[in-house]
Amino acid sequence: MPQPDDSNEEAIKRLDERLDAFETATKRGPHKASSEAAMGEGYRLLGGVIGGVLGGLGFGWLFDHFLHTTPWGMVAGLMLGTALSAYNAYTSANRTAAKLNAPAPPVVRNEDEDLNR
Repeated sequence: MPQPDDSNEEAIKRLDERLDAFETATKRGPHKASSEAAMGEGYRLLGGVIGGVLGGLGFGWLFDHFLHTTPWGMVAGLMLGTALSAYNAYTSANRTAAKLNAPAPPVVRNEDEDLNR
């Protein structure tokens, strides 16, 4: 906060210093970006599992409600939702692992670049 007796240049200089300190503190490195991507993938996986289980329960409840088969629709829906979400998690984890284990793309060099060196 500028003091009443500060000149405008001094206040701007202090503000620039604080801005530079903030920018250096918030810079992200390559490890930060990859960890955020992994965390996002984990949350997506967790959401799929929870959504599958709750979706199965919901469909089971609807089945029970309209056909009066309580509790068998919810039990079957829970089992089906759990199985489908486990299968989804398995395929998603395999897809992610395949992306991580994929070989790096080859480096294509232009012949003109080699002549200029």
